Amino acid sequence: MPAAAPSGRAVDTAGAADEARVAGAAREGAAGAGAGTGAAATRQGAERVGRVGSPYRTAVLWRIHAASALLVVPQVTVATFALVYLVDDHGWQAGEAGRLLAATQVGGALARLVAGWWSDRIGARLRPMRHVALAIAVALALLSAGPDAAAVAALLAAGIMTVSPNGLAFTAVAERAGGAWAGRAMGVQNTAQSLVGTATVPVMATVVGAAGYGVAFAATIAFPLAAAAVIPVAAERDLSTSTLSPKG
Repeated sequence: MPAAAPSGRAVDTAGAADEARVAGAAREGAAGAGAGTGAAATRQGAERVGRVGSPYRTAVLWRIHAASALLVVPQVTVATFALVYLVDDHGWQAGEAGRLLAATQVGGALARLVAGWWSDRIGARLRPMRHVALAIAVALALLSAGPDAAAVAALLAAGIMTVSPNGLAFTAVAERAGGAWAGRAMGVQNTAQSLVGTATVPVMATVVGAAGYGVAFAATIAFPLAAAAVIPVAAERDLSTSTLSPKG
């Protein structure tokens, strides 16, 4: 007798098995190609980093780091001693002082947004950073020498302004370093600021204990002035227009 023809179900099962084997082979080939592409991209990235070279060959990034570190001193001093200054020297209740400083934090957040908008508008980071540094010095001078009412207003202004240039500095560092060095440059930026901030608290606490809050605040005036002098505003003109795109 002639052999029975395979049923339709058997044919379908065999076809599905063949398709599964073909799909598996395709996936393996794609995975191999993807791995090869990823390895090639990694090699190309490493080669590109080598070709770009270090942005630290010039003093520009070092000066931005230095200016940022200098601006940490008034920021940390005001943030650390503002509450006890209001309580000890002005007789405020702790709750009242806390509410004022909470408003200062909100103002500082808004000031960062305004500073960022301003820098995008004019297509520059370091020029606004210098202006803010000079304004901080003025606020600190009023804080250290003004009468009671003016000193409290100056404290509020200093608390807002001392935090406002942070975003400008970070953006300037990233733009100057470029994609190949941005991670390392941001690490240097954070480390420098953290070290200076850590050292500021015990030093200023010693000054407050020995000479009072007015002298401590007055001592910080030199730091934003030095930062304004160090900020490399002229070097910003060399940035590519593709990196900074001012919009009118």
